[in-house]
Amino acid sequence: MRIRLATRAELPALQDIERAAGAPFRDLGMPEIADDEPPALDILERYRRAGRCWVAVDEGDLSAAYLLAEPVDGALHIEQVSVHPRAARRGVGRALLAHAADRAREEGLTALTLTTFTDVPWNAPYYARLGFRPLPEADLTPGLRAIRATEAAHGLDRWPRVCMRKPL
Repeated sequence: MRIRLATRAELPALQDIERAAGAPFRDLGMPEIADDEPPALDILERYRRAGRCWVAVDEGDLSAAYLLAEPVDGALHIEQVSVHPRAARRGVGRALLAHAADRAREEGLTALTLTTFTDVPWNAPYYARLGFRPLPEADLTPGLRAIRATEAAHGLDRWPRVCMRKPL
């Protein structure tokens, strides 16, 4: 797999990746997450124009995974990581996160942050294996508090969630 910036033409394919990557949530009793619509094309385009929409592509240059990120309070916040099931368990998500970490370091950012479900095996437990640690509520920055409030307003707090941080 190779990682590069997404092109405008492949943004609909990223939506397809998101839908496919979300399907396993149904088996965990989280059909609302499985059925949640991916980011709209204009939102994906905003990340792409900002240089913060990276794709992992296969030998044929077809996207198999993507990552969206934006700076939040001195860290690069991982907004979304989605890996198509056909590319799962091959280190693709890990490679995307490493790429994001490299870009964050280049920009002088001090950490990666993300929010995720605590009880989903490919969420918080996976990120913990990659060096992310839960942030206590008292340690959340204003930007992370705003992100968590938006998530709660969208109903994501129906399942346990955590904010995690990995120093760079």
